[in-house]
Amino acid sequence: MSSDPAHALPPNLLRRASARFPTGVAVVSTLAPDGAPHGLTINSFCSLSLDPPLVMVAIDRACVFLAVFESSGHFAVNILSEHQRDLSDRFAQLPEGRFSGVSWSSGVTGSPVIDGSLAVIECETRQVLDAGDHRVFIGEAVAVGIGEGRPLVFFASDYARLE
Repeated sequence: MSSDPAHALPPNLLRRASARFPTGVAVVSTLAPDGAPHGLTINSFCSLSLDPPLVMVAIDRACVFLAVFESSGHFAVNILSEHQRDLSDRFAQLPEGRFSGVSWSSGVTGSPVIDGSLAVIECETRQVLDAGDHRVFIGEAVAVGIGEGRPLVFFASDYARLE
């Protein structure tokens, strides 16, 4: 299926428009079969359903950890507080060793739960779908932790503060 070139969006137009929508920032994490923790910064996250309790995260097909997330059967969404910007940068930029020096524990699912997160939603993977250049993971929430603080927010391709 191809789109009509006459109606194709100019490059980066959708990205620029989407940047006008403020989002929270999270680190999605999982544990590999060898016990190694893996995670990456995302802002493609949303709640899908309360009954059953479902959430969605999207991971770029080019992500080197995609196969680990596809095979693990579980993941955790660590919603970052405004004081965790360094973790957002770390999990977005470091090619390896992202968990080195990061305080975390194994959650109910075995997924890494990052200490100090504003909230954590642990999920069992229920479905993985193809969506353009991403894979969409639908997870059923099996455990939740809620902290205190203000969220780390991303707007107009940069970090922002809620006033």
